[in-house]
Amino acid sequence: MFADARFGYLERIRFGLGYLTTPVYWVADIPMRVSFLIDDVFVSRTDLLEENDGLRANLLIAQRELQLLESLVSENNRLLALNEATRGINGDVLAAEIINISPDPFSKRALINKGAREGVFIGQALLDANGLMGQVDEVLPFTAWVLLITDSHHVIPVEVNRNGERALVRGSSTAATELELVFVTQTQDIKAGDRLVSSGMGQIYPKNYPVAEIVSVFTDPGQDFATIKARPLAQLASTRHVMLVFNSEEAQTSVRGAADILEPELPFIEAVDAAIIHSIDASATADQIPQAASDVAVQ
Repeated sequence: MFADARFGYLERIRFGLGYLTTPVYWVADIPMRVSFLIDDVFVSRTDLLEENDGLRANLLIAQRELQLLESLVSENNRLLALNEATRGINGDVLAAEIINISPDPFSKRALINKGAREGVFIGQALLDANGLMGQVDEVLPFTAWVLLITDSHHVIPVEVNRNGERALVRGSSTAATELELVFVTQTQDIKAGDRLVSSGMGQIYPKNYPVAEIVSVFTDPGQDFATIKARPLAQLASTRHVMLVFNSEEAQTSVRGAADILEPELPFIEAVDAAIIHSIDASATADQIPQAASDVAVQ
C-alpha cells in the first residue's frame, strides 16, 4: 500500500480488475435502469398528452389574436388610405362610419353615425378612400341616411378623365352594383377602360374625385344614345370608414346653427334616436322608420 501510494505500482492491476468487474456492475444496474425506463415511458406519455392539450389551447388563443391583429392591420390600412385621399379635397372633411344598411331592396341607402349635431346637411357628399359613395338624403339628430350612387334615382355629373367628355351617371335599373351613363350620344369619345371623375358641376361633389370605370360601350345605329355601363370605384359593399365633405362654410355654419338650436333638447333626442335604431329589426324598411320614431316618441 505504501509503495502503491508513493510510486503507483498497482495502478495497472487496478485498471485490469476494473475492466474485469465492469460486467458485474452493468448486470447489477439492470433492474434500476429498467425501472427508470418504464417510469420514463409512462410519465413521458402523460406529460406529452398534457403538453399537447396546453399547446392546442395556446394555439387557439394565438389564432384568435392573429385574426384580431389582421383585422386591426386591415382597418389601419383603410384609415391610412382614407386619410391619404383627403389631401386632394378642397374643403373640410368629417370622418364617419357606416353602421347600417337599408333593408329595402328598392332603395340603396346606408346609415352613418353622424347627424345634425355634427353639421351634416342634406345633399352633402360622402366619399371613401377609392371614390364617391353617394350623398346625404336624410338627416337625423345623431345619424344620417345616405343615398348610394348605385341607386337608380341618384345622378352624378361626371367627365372622362382621358379627354374631358362630360356625361351623367346614375345607378343601373337592372344591375344592383353597376352604373349607367345616360344621354350619351354615339359620337362621343368614350370607351371601355376610361375612368370617370366628378366634374364639380352642381357644387355638390368635389371636382376630379374618382367615380367609376367604364366596363362596356354598346352602340346601335337605330338608337339615339349609346348604352354604357360602368363599375363604381368606391367599395360600396365592404367599406365601413367614410368621410363627409363640407364644400361651403355658409352651409356648414347654418346647419351647425340649427344644431345649436336643438341643444336644449339633446338628451331627449338622443334617447329617441337610440331607441329608433334599436327598435328597427332586420326586416324593417326605410319607410317604417318614421312610424318607429313616432311610436318611440309616444312612449
